[in-house]
Amino acid sequence: MIVRTLEECQNSARKIESETGTWNSVRMLLKDDNMGFSFHITTIYANTETPIWYQNHLESVYCISGEGEIETVADGKVYPIKPGTLYILDKHDKHLLRGFSEMTMACVFNPPLIGNEVHDKNGAYQLSAEPVTE
Repeated sequence: MIVRTLEECQNSARKIESETGTWNSVRMLLKDDNMGFSFHITTIYANTETPIWYQNHLESVYCISGEGEIETVADGKVYPIKPGTLYILDKHDKHLLRGFSEMTMACVFNPPLIGNEVHDKNGAYQLSAEPVTE
């Protein structure tokens, strides 16, 4: 059995700040845990916009708190995000994520992240990062 607290993970190498300053991600479950997916608590900062295109991963995101929106680039559709909203990027959707207020999100990635990934120039995570050490 694996047991971790959010507080433990926030105070370790499992907390990753984006290079753009628009989000942070606390990676509570990673590839080395051998569950077949990774689980993260991500904070999207207020008054930000983040271009994302997960070409190598599928992601589902559940909003715990805060408000914002997601816009799919291909068709320009905009979807509001508020507590209780789940969105699923099942087609490697290129999108813009906007935080109107600070948002706390629970995120699941498949394949699982190793732990230290940040977005590349396309807004994607690469598959070749080095594992996080506690």
